[in-house]
Amino acid sequence: MSDKTEGTIDIASDAETILDVIGDLPAYPDWAEGVKAAEILETFPDGRCKVIRMEFASGPIKDTFVLEYKWNGVESVSWWLTEGKVLTKEDGTYSLTDNGDGSFNVRYELEVELSIKVPGILRRQAEKKMVQSALHGLKKRVESL
Repeated sequence: MSDKTEGTIDIASDAETILDVIGDLPAYPDWAEGVKAAEILETFPDGRCKVIRMEFASGPIKDTFVLEYKWNGVESVSWWLTEGKVLTKEDGTYSLTDNGDGSFNVRYELEVELSIKVPGILRRQAEKKMVQSALHGLKKRVESL
């Protein structure tokens, strides 16, 4: 059984730039902790990623897996696991809300299930670290552009 882990952060940028960074999967090893490699396997007609392969290693989670993406304009992007060995589920969403001051609030929701046994408290701690690290890495990357 799994629970969603979520976090939020304000990013001083426009939605398109934030989503462009989220969609630039091959650059993830430069800013997303634990991502060792990411490759876009298929794109939508607008060029956004549709299917990607990612190599990830952090704490007890080490896997190469495939995710499929769904883009909802400039409001959100979601993904779900289609192939993995250690990961049996990875559902995630970044949702953007305009703060009305030139910044956006970014909410990251993540739900992960593993094929290996990890005590619940350790899994939740790892998920929280992943979410917070991803949000802070995203903010730093976007605001440096």
